[in-house]
Amino acid sequence: MKKWQSALTGFFALMVAATDVLAGDFNEQNGVAIKGYDAVAYFTAKAPVKGVAEHNFAYKGSNFVFASKENRDAFAVEPEKYAPQYAGYCAYGVAAGGVKVDIDPNSFSVVDGKLYLNVNPAVQKRWSADVPGFIKTADEKWPEVSKLNAKR
Repeated sequence: MKKWQSALTGFFALMVAATDVLAGDFNEQNGVAIKGYDAVAYFTAKAPVKGVAEHNFAYKGSNFVFASKENRDAFAVEPEKYAPQYAGYCAYGVAAGGVKVDIDPNSFSVVDGKLYLNVNPAVQKRWSADVPGFIKTADEKWPEVSKLNAKR
């Protein structure tokens, strides 16, 4: 292996290690999951609502924030019900590309009582063309995709 290849490999190894240490199990940025949006509000308000730091709850190594104490308490009782699918990464990215892709909290859908997030409105439109098919494919791919590093 050439010297520059060895250096590059070492650099990427450090980046992966840093990412693994800094991130929880969910798509966490700036210390909070799903960009600081309230996971419960997607179900109750049917819209993305920013959470606040005082109403937070740690789940699977990630910090979720909520708009109200009531939403936080609902999440605390049933986090599996409210937590986004595919650890808060773009559902279409998992299904179509087999990758972890960041999300736009405004691009979402709740299907059969589960929250799915997408990277942007254009992808949300593609996702909407075959939601059951994409969910089936993403569910099959997720065990392997979950082991990958995210693409930001």
